[in-house]
Amino acid sequence: MARKISPRCKECRREGEKLFLKGERCFTDKCALSRRESSPQGKRRRRKLSPYSLQLRAKQRLKVIYGVLENQFFRYFQLATKKGNPALNLLPLLERRLDNVVYRLGFASSRAQARQLVRHGHIAVNNRKMDIPSYLVKEKDVISLRGKAKEFKIVKKSLESRDPSQIVPWLSLDKEKGMGKVVRLPQNEDIGEVAADPQLVVEIYSK
Repeated sequence: MARKISPRCKECRREGEKLFLKGERCFTDKCALSRRESSPQGKRRRRKLSPYSLQLRAKQRLKVIYGVLENQFFRYFQLATKKGNPALNLLPLLERRLDNVVYRLGFASSRAQARQLVRHGHIAVNNRKMDIPSYLVKEKDVISLRGKAKEFKIVKKSLESRDPSQIVPWLSLDKEKGMGKVVRLPQNEDIGEVAADPQLVVEIYSK
């Protein structure tokens, strides 16, 4: 399965803001953006972006945040278009990805770490092993840690540091059992602030 393997800290420096791609590291002094605010290409005078550049950056940001490559991202856009307004449907679709749900539940400190847990077979959906990060969860799905995954240091540390108030309203979590449930499908108002406007993504694909 294809995945993006470029350094994640470079992505934040390219955008000029934190995208929180590396979990706890993003909140410490080790964050590359805290140490070097310039882009990976060095210090350059930032020119005013054209409308197309703004649209492109919005699309690239969402792809980076959710760890999705172009072909798969375009398929999400097509699926969002079939169900009505793509600007309203795109983010909820991305949020339903299994790796994102694992991250939202607090089993991992970043989406990249969550993706690894899924790919290595440490996550179950409705008591069945699921190793496909792009699987779209459904209402009432139960997502749980399999076998020894509950004892992994990274999992325990992530769960211990997760404040219950940080759990998004469309999910519920039982820390003791290492289990979460999709209470309902996500809506845009549940997702909170995102570093990109999905309307700009619609505009660039509509050209």
